This record gives sequence, C-alpha cells and structure tokens, in this order.
Amino acid sequence: MVLWREMVRVMDGRLVDTFVELADTLTDDFDVIDFLHLLAARSVELLPVDAAGLLVVDNQGQLRLVASSSEQVRLLELVEHQYDEGPCLDAFRLRHAVTVADLNCDAETWPSFATTAIDQGFRAVHAFPMCLRSEVIGALNLFSTGPGELAPEDVRVARGMVDVATIGLLQARTIQRHEVLVEQLQTALSSRVVIEQAKGFIANSLGLAMDEAFAVLRRFARSHSRKLSLVATDVVNRSDTIQELFDNPPAR
Repeated sequence: MVLWREMVRVMDGRLVDTFVELADTLTDDFDVIDFLHLLAARSVELLPVDAAGLLVVDNQGQLRLVASSSEQVRLLELVEHQYDEGPCLDAFRLRHAVTVADLNCDAETWPSFATTAIDQGFRAVHAFPMCLRSEVIGALNLFSTGPGELAPEDVRVARGMVDVATIGLLQARTIQRHEVLVEQLQTALSSRVVIEQAKGFIANSLGLAMDEAFAVLRRFARSHSRKLSLVATDVVNRSDTIQELFDNPPAR
C-alpha cells in the first residue's frame, strides 16, 4: 500500500509538471515542433498506451503529421493521409474523440488503416481533436498493442493534455497574430522532412534505430538550447556545430 501511494504521488507530480510544460507557450524562443513532440512523448509516458502521433492542419486546411513517438506511428499516419481514412481524420472532422477498442473486430470503418495498424502490432486506437469551440487545429492519435478502451480517468488526462496544448497554441496565436502561428506550424511541417533526413544520417552513422536516432537528435538540441529543426539542418549540412553529436553522442 505504501509503494502504491508513492507511485500515485510520483505520477501526480509528473502530470502536474507536464501540464506546466504544455502551458508554457509564451516564451520568446517558443519552438512549435519541439512542443508538439513533447505532447506526443508525454502522452506515452503518462497514459497506458504504447505510441502516439500528432497531426496539425496546414495552411491548405489539410492534416499533416508533425510528431510521432515511433516509426510505426509515422507509417500509420502516412496511410491515413494516403487513403483519407483513419481515427485521427475522423476526430478532426467530427470534433470529438474517436475510439476503437479492438481493430480486429472493427476493421471495416478504415480497412487500409486497420490492416496496417494490426500489421504494425497495434490493436486499439484512441484519437482526440485539438479544438476549442469552433476552432480545430489538429488531432492526437494514441495506439495500444493490446485491445481495450482507456479508463475514464485516462481519458480525462488525455483530454486535459490536448486541451491545455490547444489553448496554449491558440493563446500564442492571439498574442503573436494568426499569421505568425500558421507560419510556425507550416515551418514545423516543412522541418519534418529535414528532421527525417537527419535521423537517417544519425542512425546510419551511429548504428542506431530511427527512434533512437531521433531521441539522440532531440536530446542534443535540448542540451544545447537550440531548436530541433536548426540542429537537424546542421546535421544534413554536415556542419561543424554538430560534430560533438557524433564524437560524443548524448545518452539515449
């Protein structure tokens, strides 16, 4: 019982820290892409799910993948976009949460997505829109390797994190003007290409899996107080500024 109370206390503290992190969008050096990766990473840490993916709307009104916790999720989100089907798209369009507790039993709604998800080892999916009143700016996908719905308290945590992140982004937009945040989100989407290239180079150079390569890239950016996209650009350009990453890579 003492151990259980201590675990609950640690988890409550981690949850509070996460909400503080997600609310901190008003700094001068606010990095949208790192912020969205933070939301995806904390979702996996704090909820009984195995992976997360985050899509945001671009300046043409289309959802684009900008953050994912694993390569499997990146593939799934690409399938959603290619076949125009999937829980994240439905949550975005319908503006409410979408859950499938067992993809094996309910694959007809999104046949291509469900088949790919099952092939990647996932059985359940939960999608939450990033919306405030009539405004929708993206959606969060959560994946589980086992079947089952999220418990009510986990749904509240997921909704809370998504809502705080959404309010933070919209508040930043209000202060910085709509055009600025749209440009930032578009830059984040464009940066994804460079980040993927950098991940591939790091993975090949250091003999890492792609997920591990991204963790090394992100940790290096944070430890040097630099934007993730700028570090990725330096990696792609083989700049001297990132030589330390290869000589003495940060712990994974």
